[in-house]
Amino acid sequence: MELKNKRVLVTGADGFIGSHLTERLVELGAQVTALVQYNSFNHWGWIDTFDKNIKDSINVVTGDIREYDGMKKIIKGQEVVFHLAALIAIPYSYVSPMAYVKTNIEGTVNILEACREFGVEKVIHTSTSETYGTAKYVPIDENHPLQGQSPYSASKIAADKMAESYYRSYGLPVVILRPFNTYGPRQSARAVIPTIITQILAGVKEIKLGSLSPTRDFTYVKDTVEAFIKVAEADNTVGEVINAGSNYEISIGNLAKKIMNLMGVNVEIICDKQRVRPEKSEVNRLWADNTKIRNLTGWQPRYSLEKGLMETIDWIEKNHRYYKSNVYNI
Repeated sequence: MELKNKRVLVTGADGFIGSHLTERLVELGAQVTALVQYNSFNHWGWIDTFDKNIKDSINVVTGDIREYDGMKKIIKGQEVVFHLAALIAIPYSYVSPMAYVKTNIEGTVNILEACREFGVEKVIHTSTSETYGTAKYVPIDENHPLQGQSPYSASKIAADKMAESYYRSYGLPVVILRPFNTYGPRQSARAVIPTIITQILAGVKEIKLGSLSPTRDFTYVKDTVEAFIKVAEADNTVGEVINAGSNYEISIGNLAKKIMNLMGVNVEIICDKQRVRPEKSEVNRLWADNTKIRNLTGWQPRYSLEKGLMETIDWIEKNHRYYKSNVYNI
């Protein structure tokens, strides 16, 4: 499938990955509709920061994926749907699990049902590596068991299974893309990499983090976006669950040290109890096997962790005003 001139909808286009994907689709010549969360201020999230020529190329619509009638109106006439809208903060899922059920599960069903009704040609549903929980074996391939170690991950497992059911029950052409930990410009302050960088930029002598021993597989946002594009373009991805990860793991503690080295500082790391997940909820190890996506689409990450971190540090240094490094936001 060629995306040029295709009528494409991106849900969650105002967010971190969604905004980067929206820009990339415009570059590819797609006719992009960007769904942003309805709000009374008419804020468009990161789309508000786009260059005028890109912004003018997008049809921005406001709505809420929890509301089916609105989704029907927006999805009617679309040919490809990239579904990224979700609640993603793991700590907040401990506080308000029902919000994750309504947004991540019910909202996803609304998208799937509208896509089925209007015969959308391809749906790319966004999963997360958190659905795997702590690795039972590494690297983690798509056959790894799913484990609901937080209300967030449980809601995403359910959403994934609903997407799978729409493929198997109705023949809806769905792809489930499962990115591992994506990072880069525009990422929320609650994520670990912006947390480390912004605290260092604030000049603190101690940076506060959660557990330091868990490992993660980090993928730069531009590589994750290309994974979305590749699985949408490929004809052999429908009905598949596909990992997108770097195939490299690093502990949070070593990640913090790497960022300090790149920024030329040496500060103490403090384990802040309020940032630590419940013991049985912590995902201790994530390491992606990306063999399947490479074989199906030819995708592979182009950014090393060092290169991606340098671009992220540079962007945050220039856009530090978007972050409140002295406030822990769950």
